[in-house]
Parts: sequence; C-alpha cells; structure tokens
Amino acid sequence: MTLNQIHDEIERVSERRTELWNDLARGHNPEVVTEIKRIDARLAQLWDDHRTLKAALRFGNRDKIVARARVEERLERAA
Repeated sequence: MTLNQIHDEIERVSERRTELWNDLARGHNPEVVTEIKRIDARLAQLWDDHRTLKAALRFGNRDKIVARARVEERLERAA
C-alpha cells in the first residue's frame, strides 16, 4: 500500500466508525459494539502501517539499517 492508499482507507474506516458511534448513541447494540472494536483494531493496524512505511521512505529498509548497525557495532568492538 502507498501512503495515499493508507490515508484513504483510514478516512473510509473512520467515517464508518463515526456512523457506528451515532448508531450506538441511539441505543445499545452488541453487534455495533463488536464492529466498533473490530474497526478500532483495523485503524490501529493502518496507523502502524503508515508509520512503518513513512519511516521506510525516510530512512530506508529496516533490515538494511539493522544490518548496517550490527556491522558498525562489531567494528567498534573490534577497534
């Protein structure tokens, strides 16, 4: 996914969550509560994906960064 796709999905899911909260305000419904919890988990995942992708775009591939740091650490210990 691209950042724009993630933002679009966050927007779509957030709008649905708002609709559900409005439904819940009219009266308690266990199915609505369950769907809100599912949507909250989805939003948390989307924001995690957003942060991960943004960091990768800014700093590069995480695996390469970790590998480079380990090499530097080994060099420092050897010195």
